[in-house]
Amino acid sequence: MAVHVLLVEDDDLIGQALVPALGDEGFDVHRVASGEDALGHLRSAPTDLVLLDLMLPGMDGLAVCETLRAQGDLPIIVVTARTASEDVIAGLEAGADDYVTKPVIARELAARIRALLRRRGPGRGDVLHAGELEIRPQKNEVLRAGIPVHLTRTEFRLLVALATAQGDVVTREELLHRIWGYDYFGDTRLLDVHVRRLRRKIEPDPDRPEVVLTVRGAGYRIAPGR
Repeated sequence: MAVHVLLVEDDDLIGQALVPALGDEGFDVHRVASGEDALGHLRSAPTDLVLLDLMLPGMDGLAVCETLRAQGDLPIIVVTARTASEDVIAGLEAGADDYVTKPVIARELAARIRALLRRRGPGRGDVLHAGELEIRPQKNEVLRAGIPVHLTRTEFRLLVALATAQGDVVTREELLHRIWGYDYFGDTRLLDVHVRRLRRKIEPDPDRPEVVLTVRGAGYRIAPGR
């Protein structure tokens, strides 16, 4: 089955180049030029992933991203000309799973789409534990004291990757490769933002984490189940 991708891009030259290029990579791409049109399209058409420009007329990309994330865990890749650290982090904090900067190379973007959609996890029926959490990978469920915790797809995969290590340290480089599927050449902003977002949802006090623990100079590890 084709993967349905929504490209939200107001630049005609970029849009006219990316739509056929990603089509050649096997994706079914629909393009809109505004945030309002993107939300309208998503209400009526099946979509597997959104490619979202930040600089849009009217409703900007950050607002679109926040709206989509409040509605569910649809995968979002920010495509932006903004390369400053604060702008990249703002997109990730708004709920994006990944980002690419312009000019965009279609084959690289296609690889990132596939990596984001790729599913990895333990065997069927396995239940993992971390602190007070119960993690059910095959059902995409996380429970805390019996109460469901809503995580995005990327946050869930990050938690599973740490939990399957059973308390061993997982390096930043390994997490970047396992979650996003390729090397980030030392850029760990993406991982740091997702760890912060994950902690906000699963930690009693995100400023004093008890579940996802930082091992300075090495990476992260998960606390054992209670």
